[in-house]
Amino acid sequence: MHSELGFVDQYRQKKMSYYQWRSQSSLLAKIALACSLACLTGLLAQVKVFLPWTPVPIVASQLGVILAAVLLGRRWGGMSMLIYALGGAAGIPWFAGLNAGVAVLAGPTGGYVLGYIIAALFMGSVFDARAEARRILPMTAVILFSQLILVYIPGLIHLSLWLRLVNGQEVTLFGVLWLGYIPFIAGDIIKSLIGAAVTKAIR
Repeated sequence: MHSELGFVDQYRQKKMSYYQWRSQSSLLAKIALACSLACLTGLLAQVKVFLPWTPVPIVASQLGVILAAVLLGRRWGGMSMLIYALGGAAGIPWFAGLNAGVAVLAGPTGGYVLGYIIAALFMGSVFDARAEARRILPMTAVILFSQLILVYIPGLIHLSLWLRLVNGQEVTLFGVLWLGYIPFIAGDIIKSLIGAAVTKAIR
C-alpha cells in the first residue's frame, strides 16, 4: 500500500515538474515540442478509414490536437497545429494518406485543419486558466465541445464551399452534415473520451 502511494506521489511530482519545466523552458525547446506534437498529429492522420459516400475520411489526428493543447497549452498548442497546417502545405507529407501541398488545404478537408488550430487554442486556454476544468467531467465536456463544434464549424463551411465551387454540386444543410459531420460523431466521441482519459493521466 505504501509503495503504491509512493508511486502515485512520484507520478504527480513528475507531472508538476514537467509543467514547471515547460513554463521555464527556452524558446528553442518550446519550438521543438510544438514540432514534435505536429509530427505526432501527422502520424495519427495516417490512421484513416475512407467512407464511400464522402470525400472526408475518418482519421485519428484529433488525438494529436488534444495532446498538443494539454501538453503545450494555448499558445504553443495552437502553434503546433499551425506548424502542422503550414508544414503540410509546404510539402511535408503528413496529411491523411501521406498527402501534402496547398491543394490539400484547398480540398474538401482543409477546413478541418483550420478547426484543429482553433480547438487547440481553446482547449489550451481552458486547461491553463481553470484548474476545475482538469477534472474528468469538465475536461471531457471541453474536449467534446472542441472536437464536435470547433473543429467542424470551419470544416463544414469549407466543405460546403468546395462542393459548390469546385464540384459544382448544390447541397442542402443536411447533405453537408451527412457528408462531413454525422458519420463522424460516434468516432469523435470515442476519440474525445480517450483523449480525456489520457489528459487526466498526464495533467
